[in-house]
Amino acid sequence: MDPSSEPLYAQVEPYDSGFLKVSDVHTIYYEQSGNPQGHAAVFLHGGPGAGTSPGNRRFFDPQFYRIVLFDQRGAGRSTPHACLEQNTTWDLVADIEKLREHLGIPEWQVFGGSWGSTLALAYSQEHPDKVTGLVLRGIFLLRKKEFDWFYEGGAAAIFPDAWEPFRDFIPEDERNCFVDAYNKRLTSSDPIVQVEAAKRWTMWEMMTAQLIQNNDNIKRGEDDEFSLAFARIENHYFVNKGFLPSDSFLLDNVDKIRHIKGFIVQGRYDVCCPMMSAWDLHKAWPEAEFKSLELQVMNFSWMKIFFRW
Repeated sequence: MDPSSEPLYAQVEPYDSGFLKVSDVHTIYYEQSGNPQGHAAVFLHGGPGAGTSPGNRRFFDPQFYRIVLFDQRGAGRSTPHACLEQNTTWDLVADIEKLREHLGIPEWQVFGGSWGSTLALAYSQEHPDKVTGLVLRGIFLLRKKEFDWFYEGGAAAIFPDAWEPFRDFIPEDERNCFVDAYNKRLTSSDPIVQVEAAKRWTMWEMMTAQLIQNNDNIKRGEDDEFSLAFARIENHYFVNKGFLPSDSFLLDNVDKIRHIKGFIVQGRYDVCCPMMSAWDLHKAWPEAEFKSLELQVMNFSWMKIFFRW
């Protein structure tokens, strides 16, 4: 759904924005909005590679929160665009800390959805003393069964019309692993091949992100610049299994965040991030409040209820 059509908080403009050099290669864009003296909250966008958008600010009460958004390495306004070098989960975890220190924030609430929930868990497990609370929606844990579901034919049973263009771009003799096959093309030396592969990869996700397809999402997937960063970075993370040491790493390390106030919300019919992942996290972390919606989770007014912690 378009955030502007949902009963969230009114749109606000940033009171501060800038760029932070986080490595010899990467510089990330960040912005702050809301109340400069308010409770700090950082928003972690999805993808990876999607970047932030103005509507992301609307999840937060601007009178209560000091709202921090940033574009992860290679995404959005961060530079260099679509760059895979020095771009791993642990690089991003380190960037979040560098940004927190740069802004002089002692601790903050962390919000993430989809890939953002993955990164929120990884960051919180690495720096639990800096997190006042976790709000996670559309849970994604970077496990093989999640990749298999979305990229190897599971979700195709629900969206065969969207799946076929994604599938047909890959020759039949390479269809044993679509993530690997797309990686070959997304890292091709031919920029034309890169762009076409990026559009196919991105469109598959844009067309399945919501049960009722969103034309704005689909148009976004048609944009060369957006799709190149989205597809290249996302595929780079997935072909490397998120740079995690094991398939169950995020679940195995829940003890590190068990004391943090948490809220998990999941749409039962979320095709990209299936319910099984949120349920597994709920079982591993029963102390966190869990809510399952008979809707797909995107931008819903219930978010207001849980953001005044």
